[in-house]
Amino acid sequence: MIEGHGDDAYKYQDIRSDFSSNICAHGSHRGLLDHLAAHPELIDHYPEPEAWSLEKMIAERHGISPRQVLVTSGATEAIYLIAQTFRLRHVVPEPTFSEYADAYLPYSLNLNSRTILWLCNPNNPTGEVYDQLYIDRMMAEHELVVLDQSYENYTDAPVMSPRWGCRMSNLIQIHSMTKDYGVPGLRLGYITAHESLTEQIRRHMHPWSVSALAIEAGKYLLCHDELICRPDLQEAKRLADRLRQMVEITVAPTQTNFMLCRLRHSCAAELKDYLAKEHHILIRDASNFRGLTPQHFRIAAQTASENDDLVRAIAEFIEGGR
Repeated sequence: MIEGHGDDAYKYQDIRSDFSSNICAHGSHRGLLDHLAAHPELIDHYPEPEAWSLEKMIAERHGISPRQVLVTSGATEAIYLIAQTFRLRHVVPEPTFSEYADAYLPYSLNLNSRTILWLCNPNNPTGEVYDQLYIDRMMAEHELVVLDQSYENYTDAPVMSPRWGCRMSNLIQIHSMTKDYGVPGLRLGYITAHESLTEQIRRHMHPWSVSALAIEAGKYLLCHDELICRPDLQEAKRLADRLRQMVEITVAPTQTNFMLCRLRHSCAAELKDYLAKEHHILIRDASNFRGLTPQHFRIAAQTASENDDLVRAIAEFIEGGR
């Protein structure tokens, strides 16, 4: 899906509050920008064909082998690499991130009983977190399980560590430095898995897919844990509770900073357009998630004042009978 994701402020004028992206907002990247500016020589040469130096640092952080790490140009590249490598019959519980299914569109798939299960944990767009017992059961039922943990730092619920995951011969984990540090423009993610799996994926990687600037940024960020995104989950709960007080809106249970909402009568596209044009607020129309309806939208909590502005604007939309 080239279009239809959140963070599409480029379609509107003067967006001041962006609820459409799940990524933690309002962090400062001044130190990272200064660091990259101090290394202009990085753009004069090709990057490492594979981001070995960054893979080594990630492996050291998690206590695993560098051969169990693959750095990718965002988590989305990881998804497409895995799909290209393991062309099994894919199972994708809905609603969830559309790219899992889309990654298989170019391929003729193996339609026998061997399956690859894709789980987003925490799940986008619902914010649900799968527990370890469920994941263990899924690993027993499927040839391969892909656990996309892009939002692992956006919840207080326990999620599987790479060190534990790398012990499993049929589990692949996806991680997102984009989400961890709030740097979506860099496109930086990585895969961790048992070496027997990473070696198969590695054969499908394109050389130089991760830029020199992204590699250097990743190494800087790994040395600055204070920059890791930590959403205010209490504020997210307050926002969800306020929205639930509106009879025209239902809010699904969530264990993250983002939440899936549904209008009882109006369309999410109309609400999105109204908020953008009248209040300079951007939300995610979630109707294009498989399994959802034109009434669904997703938001990620922002500051308390921004959240209050959103609630007032939605109430105005509903009261206007739109």
